[in-house]
Amino acid sequence: MDDSQKNHLKAYGIAYWSLQNAVEVQWLLNYRGGSFMIDNLKDIENECIIRGVSYEVIADAQASGILNEISQADVNMDAVKLEKAPKIAVYTPPGKQPWDDAVTLVLTYAEIPYDAIYDKEIIDGKLADYDWLHLHHEDFTGQYGKFYGAYRYAAWYQEQQAESEEMAKTFGFEKVSELKLYVAKTIKAYVQNGGFLFAMCSASDTYDIALAAEGVDICDGVFDGDPMDPQAQSKLDYSKTFAFKDFTITKNPLEYEHSDIDVSHTRKVAENDDYFALFEFSAKWDPVPTMLCQNHTSLIKGFMGQSTAYNKDKVKSNVLIMGENKAANETRYLHGEFGQGTWTFYGGHDPEDFRHYVYDEQTELELFPNSPGYRLILNNVLFPAAKKKKLKT
Repeated sequence: MDDSQKNHLKAYGIAYWSLQNAVEVQWLLNYRGGSFMIDNLKDIENECIIRGVSYEVIADAQASGILNEISQADVNMDAVKLEKAPKIAVYTPPGKQPWDDAVTLVLTYAEIPYDAIYDKEIIDGKLADYDWLHLHHEDFTGQYGKFYGAYRYAAWYQEQQAESEEMAKTFGFEKVSELKLYVAKTIKAYVQNGGFLFAMCSASDTYDIALAAEGVDICDGVFDGDPMDPQAQSKLDYSKTFAFKDFTITKNPLEYEHSDIDVSHTRKVAENDDYFALFEFSAKWDPVPTMLCQNHTSLIKGFMGQSTAYNKDKVKSNVLIMGENKAANETRYLHGEFGQGTWTFYGGHDPEDFRHYVYDEQTELELFPNSPGYRLILNNVLFPAAKKKKLKT
């Protein structure tokens, strides 16, 4: 999984396919970019050939030598066994296409299966059926992505609002914001009970904002039909959030921003200079963040979104920062534990589309088979397959 790999993204699909077929995979952390060691079975070799994935056939003695090498105390490497293909769910509105979201796009490209679920499935208690949940670019505050200023007359916006209001009514909620809060709290319980949560872009910060605003009306009348609570800001409870603290919500309904967690409108980083660095962790003592940061480069090209990156001053002190642009005082890649489970937040919309706009064409991942930004997503997909007792520190 170093620079010699022709297709990093599909290589994750090979690892997942092997697990689906009850073949154990060893993830060699920090060894040649986080390579996978799998038994030399003809079916797996054929899949590599069909999918265009680079591989090397090595003798048993060589495999033992590699494992012995990475086990040495003075090298920052380790081997983690992946034992079972995690069952994956993507929380996404009905009718969305794979190219609407980087995660569904890369899962499709890597040939990793997933189920699309939404509010009905959450309310029906289906989350317990899944090991890993991704949050599509949702707005958990009930403000429809803050698209009102630019797109309130667009048919798709009006349809989205009408469908959301009807769904809230169907499930007995007076407002969409109340429905989304219920969903957010149900997801929080899912993580507490051992689930793995991954969210990108606006799904990450609006999730925390919704949790902090429980019982407080933060929506302008254009979103829910009545004024927001004039004391809303002072009533936020940051103790309920996963990642963020002390943020100020954006009250203007015409402003395409939810709070000062996101730095999209304040950052002064030119496109050519927009990179963030991954932190290096101890493979033997911190296997979880090490897995999540496996890559063939430690410097990742930046990319924008509604929530591009997070103001470092708004990140809680107990949150693990895995990627940041230190000069800009912004974090990009965050991780934490809650109860028996974990969550990971990743800023930006599409790792290979620097400035993604509404109506833009989909990214063709055939052009970016070695994308380090997309590799971070797939690290999270495989992470739940790791042998659990190995992850205890």
